[in-house]
Amino acid sequence: MQSADGQAFEDFVRARSAALVRYGYVLTGNPHDAADLTQEALARLGSTWSRVRHKDDPEGYVRTIMARLHISWWRKRRRERLSGDVPEQVHTEAGFAHADGDGGLWQALALLPRRQRAVLVLRYYEHRSDEEIAEHLGVTRGTVRSQAFRGLSKLRAGWHPETTTRQEGMVESGR
Repeated sequence: MQSADGQAFEDFVRARSAALVRYGYVLTGNPHDAADLTQEALARLGSTWSRVRHKDDPEGYVRTIMARLHISWWRKRRRERLSGDVPEQVHTEAGFAHADGDGGLWQALALLPRRQRAVLVLRYYEHRSDEEIAEHLGVTRGTVRSQAFRGLSKLRAGWHPETTTRQEGMVESGR
């Protein structure tokens, strides 16, 4: 027989895991990394669930774990990963293409460097302040502001809402 805490955790995972995977996708730009990020964050949440479930926002706690894990992984994998094969076409998940409006925006975000993408997602999708973002990512407030400026500049230069394909003006860099 399962404890009340265990059942509450399972209910939380069932109810919020799809949204957390989408959030992971927005952070990572890759559905496989998003699933890994979500799984790791939920595993960490499971070990502290009895303490966290009584707080105001357990989902916010998981999202904080995910943002910090993502930055940690990003720091470990700073090198650019090159591929000899160019994909024939852009892969889009049907659910992500319709999430929160235009799917082209998510594709354009996926082309940004990881830190710029994380800052823009936390600022505009999660409605976090610069101070909260800086705390989540372990950077200064000035870094948050400069990454947001650079990310928005790249989006403005390369994203056109009527087009959902890869934009020529945006090139992913390792920074």
